[in-house]
Amino acid sequence: MWINKPVLTARWAGLTLRELAAVFPKLPEVPLRPPLRRFAVSAAVAALTATTAVPAWAAADPPTAAIVDTARGTGDVVSFTFDDGPNPPDTLRLLTVLRKHHVRAVFCLWGDFVREHPEVVRRIAAHGHVLCNHSMHHDDLSALTPERIRADLEATSALIRDAVPRARIPYFRAPYGSWGASPQIAAELGMQPLGWRLAISDWEPPGTDVLVQRLRDRIAPGAVVLMHDGGGDRSQTVAAVDQFIPEIRAEGWRLTLPQRRG
Repeated sequence: MWINKPVLTARWAGLTLRELAAVFPKLPEVPLRPPLRRFAVSAAVAALTATTAVPAWAAADPPTAAIVDTARGTGDVVSFTFDDGPNPPDTLRLLTVLRKHHVRAVFCLWGDFVREHPEVVRRIAAHGHVLCNHSMHHDDLSALTPERIRADLEATSALIRDAVPRARIPYFRAPYGSWGASPQIAAELGMQPLGWRLAISDWEPPGTDVLVQRLRDRIAPGAVVLMHDGGGDRSQTVAAVDQFIPEIRAEGWRLTLPQRRG
């Protein structure tokens, strides 16, 4: 398919038609010369909002308060999750790495940064990754009342959907793993609490080689892995992911998403 690379305007600024075509292969396979460009943009945006609607299985199988920490599938499976973004340029570099290796991941989004960088949230969604609510201000939710937790989660989801209308947000992760009353509230709001089994402590970057070695030493079948694309310079994490994925695939591991329910 021959496609020019105009940049979308307004709400979808920063997203190219080539990126949208990678996610929505039913875009017309015709040269997108004016005035067809505008039509293709409208079709792609309509496809994005349609595919982010809540699926039938979610209504029939509502979230629970049980915290998920296990990858889907059996055997040597593992799930990658990334916290504290969106954070250009590291989130954008990470998206390039994940696309290169054909890996889907979960991005746990910090509301303050969603407000600052909605265009990066749109790229995450357009690349086919899964969105997760990570609270508005990264507060310790165990110190908040249920009413404040609910207001926080609702406001964060609203910001995410301002960036990606009708976006599915199937998961919630509490900052610091300090849950308080949030698992039940998240479930009531349609989000499954998402934990982890393995954290590589990349919030204090020790060097790419150290991060890769931590992954090698600690990886276990079924693990949900916690890493960071935001909260600071995460270039070492991006480089470690790029190096580690081919290694574990060569050993027969599969990268999947977390289980839907606890």
